[in-house]
Amino acid sequence: MLDLIELLKGNPYPGRGIVVGADCVYYFIMGRSINSRNRIFVETEDGIRTEAHDPSQMVDPSLIIYHPVRKVGDDLIVTNGDQTDTIANMGDFRKACMAREYEPDAPNYTPRISAIIHADKSFEISILKHAEDVADGADRCLREFFAYEGCDQGVGYFISTYQGDGNPLPSFAGEPIRVSMPDPDAVWDALNADNKVSLYTNVGGEVRLFNKNLGD
Repeated sequence: MLDLIELLKGNPYPGRGIVVGADCVYYFIMGRSINSRNRIFVETEDGIRTEAHDPSQMVDPSLIIYHPVRKVGDDLIVTNGDQTDTIANMGDFRKACMAREYEPDAPNYTPRISAIIHADKSFEISILKHAEDVADGADRCLREFFAYEGCDQGVGYFISTYQGDGNPLPSFAGEPIRVSMPDPDAVWDALNADNKVSLYTNVGGEVRLFNKNLGD
């Protein structure tokens, strides 16, 4: 098991990340461009959404304005894009993920990461990413799914869009990482000060939002 704080401190740009634990869920967003950094999390009736902090600076909302978190029945859906709505509307996590693919932002081909947490504490995590080393150069989507019957207290599973900074950005590789589950303030402090934008935490049903643009 890795220390989530040390993992985040050692990575200046994991992009967007999801951590699912026994009774807590974290989701964070980071940004390198002015457009990506110009965001905040706001609460909605069934979860949260991203909004432009300064609407006058918004250039293209297509991949940065969405509902990262939605509660549907007894399930909590957490994703890094508008696939949240696809999962909620279809009512089938795997079927919905099979209908989507990575983001159309070549050359990064940002992965779509998603999780669904059930009332019995079981959960699934998915990553949809651009397949590498395809012989004919075709664009193909690699869809990976990881199902968990739950996890121990103090333990979580972490997945992010990128392995780190770069140009193009290297997609996350391998299974979700088994990590320790620190408190929300420690996670916010561990994210790179220049690149972090917002953090959602849900610990035992208590939701907190951290927004750099609002002074957090």
